[in-house]
Amino acid sequence: MRALICGVGGQDGAYLAQLLLCKGYEVWGTSRDAQVATFSNLKVLGIRDQVTLVSMASNDFRSVLTTLKRSNPDEVYFLSGQSSVGLSFEQPVETLESITQGTLNLLEGVRFLEKPIKVYHAGSSECFGDVGVMAANEGVPFHPRSPYGIAKASAHWLVANYREAYGLFACNGILFNHESPLRPPRFVTRKIISAACRIAQGSKEKLELGKLDIVRDWGWAPEYVEAMWKILQQEKADDFIVATGEANSLEEFVKCAFENLGLDWRDHVVSNPALFRPTDLLWSQGCADKAERVLGWRASSRMRDVIQMMIQEESAKAN
Repeated sequence: MRALICGVGGQDGAYLAQLLLCKGYEVWGTSRDAQVATFSNLKVLGIRDQVTLVSMASNDFRSVLTTLKRSNPDEVYFLSGQSSVGLSFEQPVETLESITQGTLNLLEGVRFLEKPIKVYHAGSSECFGDVGVMAANEGVPFHPRSPYGIAKASAHWLVANYREAYGLFACNGILFNHESPLRPPRFVTRKIISAACRIAQGSKEKLELGKLDIVRDWGWAPEYVEAMWKILQQEKADDFIVATGEANSLEEFVKCAFENLGLDWRDHVVSNPALFRPTDLLWSQGCADKAERVLGWRASSRMRDVIQMMIQEESAKAN
């Protein structure tokens, strides 16, 4: 089996490449410019030399089609595109182009080749928007509240349309928040863990965060990429929510992280209104019952497990 991972340099792309290599796949991976990209996450996992790397601009149909022809994959995982919700408010055009146009180009390229290629699209819990204090399932309507969420919702419906109109084996994995030490520092979970570890080692800094009362469903990224793979192993293409089902506030995340290091978070953390987003989700929680029933997948790590594993890795790097 040969897989093409679009966006292999990111957190999910790197863990997915590691998983597929362990399953005996030949893995190809894309970056906008593979010749200058560092692929640091692949290096951290020790698999940089096991992945065939190619350049692909997802918003350029010719580039996408050329990459599909060259790699000749059995499975394609589209994980590329602008991945920060916060940054999408500053770069909405780039966000829409890289996600929505990129997904359309991939689907059209697969349709054009007329080969039995299975397509996975990385959907997002941001598509749902605020649904109230409840766990969203696959039947809950979308009401995105960020340019990122709008882009992901558009891409979701493109995938569904190509599946229904053209018979493509195309699936959406609607992933709720999933974290790991491979997260870039701009992501709030990594920002919290890194700062807490520095403070525990003597730093006098204050950790500035936005709203602390937002609620999220945090899982462990290496588990979530297994769900991606399982989605493409089904006989029928379908969409699945991937989540833990557990909801915690950002304040609870911060408190747990600092407590793990013997600290009282209230002595080191401030909420800065300048970091508030124009619109934000107050409550985001997923119901992954369908994934458990159909895929046999269930998250085993919860927020507190994620925090402990991230602290262990951060502390090991510091030492």
